Amino acid sequence: MQLNTKQLGVTLIILAILMAITRGSHFGSSFALPDASLAVFLLSGYLMPRLSLTSIIVFAAFIFAAGAVDYFAISVAGVDDACITPAYLMLIPTYAVMWVGGSWFAKHQQNSLRNLPLFAGLSWLTTTLAFVLSNSAFFLLSGRFAEMSSAEYSSRVAQYYLPYLAGSMLYLTLAASIYIALCSLHKSASGIVQR
Repeated sequence: MQLNTKQLGVTLIILAILMAITRGSHFGSSFALPDASLAVFLLSGYLMPRLSLTSIIVFAAFIFAAGAVDYFAISVAGVDDACITPAYLMLIPTYAVMWVGGSWFAKHQQNSLRNLPLFAGLSWLTTTLAFVLSNSAFFLLSGRFAEMSSAEYSSRVAQYYLPYLAGSMLYLTLAASIYIALCSLHKSASGIVQR
């Protein structure tokens, strides 16, 4: 199912809004949904699979939006700024991993339910790589763990992996379900028109 320019624009705006309203809570709570940023970058990469000036601009716009939401959360909403260290810039390659994963999937899938295991595996792999990259960068570049060994840091951070993965997979499962439903509707509508 191919989106036209207007549909693509609306979908990207919806993804940006989703990121903005969920970014304040990494893992979610009884009052907030988990952060959708990882899923948003993977889905945006899927929607913009070709390396072009437009896709680079969209990626940069999403990076800027993430930074703007963080700035607002810290300066206006009073969220703790503990994560704002030199390691914060490593979120760019972290999100690039997700974007590239989505782009790769767009080029290799065939709009078939048989691709769901591939999408699930790719979602797990990219989210895991993003977790390792962002947490390794925080350990190495934040300046807060000089007295801690990498093994000790890893064991402490490991407890956050499942919530990190679960938040991303929640949104990606929802997106896959919506995509399947829309494809079914599109096929039904095409069948009606052709008769």
